[in-house]
Amino acid sequence: MSERYVTLAEVRDFLTEEHGKRELLTSQKAAMEHARAVCAVSSEDSRKIAEEVRAVENVTDYTAAKIADLLPRYPEDVRAIFSKERLTVEPETISRIIEVVGKYL
Repeated sequence: MSERYVTLAEVRDFLTEEHGKRELLTSQKAAMEHARAVCAVSSEDSRKIAEEVRAVENVTDYTAAKIADLLPRYPEDVRAIFSKERLTVEPETISRIIEVVGKYL
């Protein structure tokens, strides 16, 4: 078995599919409802966003998933995502990330 980071949109689709097959746990239902409420893009688009931003310098799999979940539109939003990584992000990197996200909004 392998592990990978998934976006919230992918979680939403997975839990919705599972809900059609069987009864979900209370925590799973809550996660599904949260994902439905906050996801602004399809799971396909979220995967594309994550894939495209992974090609940008200093973007890890974790950070790519966060970018696809939060869809940052402003430099401050991008810096907040990277603050956990304790990296200083170059303005060109920030611009590229915002550009990629903007294509899917």
